[in-house]
Formats: sequence, structure tokens, C-alpha cells
Amino acid sequence: MSFEDLTEFESRLIRWISSSDFVEIPWSTRRAAEAFKVEEEEVYQALASLTAKVPENIQIFYDDGSIRIVADLPS
Repeated sequence: MSFEDLTEFESRLIRWISSSDFVEIPWSTRRAAEAFKVEEEEVYQALASLTAKVPENIQIFYDDGSIRIVADLPS
């Protein structure tokens, strides 16, 4: 799959993640849901979908008690 296969929300979410620092600042699904005015469930679904659709462009890991997320957009 590729970026063309992303939904509008998935595309907005990965752009937001790529422009943010969720390595130094731990990820918060609640804050993401508030920022996008969606339910937390929708954020979880989009993150899961991104890892399947563009696995080379997103990394989700656990460090020091928190989820960390890094995303790269294609050049």
C-alpha cells in the first residue's frame, strides 16, 4: 500500500505526527483525539491502519513508560 491509500484522517494524522516530536514528548491518544475532534477509538484505528498501510513510514515504540511515535513523509 502507499500514501494514496490513506483516508483523509490517516493522512492528516501522519502529517501531524511527522511534524511533532513524540519521541521526547510522550504520545497521548487523548490529546490527539481532542486536537482532531474525534473519539480516541478513531485515533487508535487510524494508527493501526497506518502501521499496515505505510509500515516503512511510521514507528511506534514503548520507552520509559510511554508510547513514542515517529513518522516520515515521502519526499
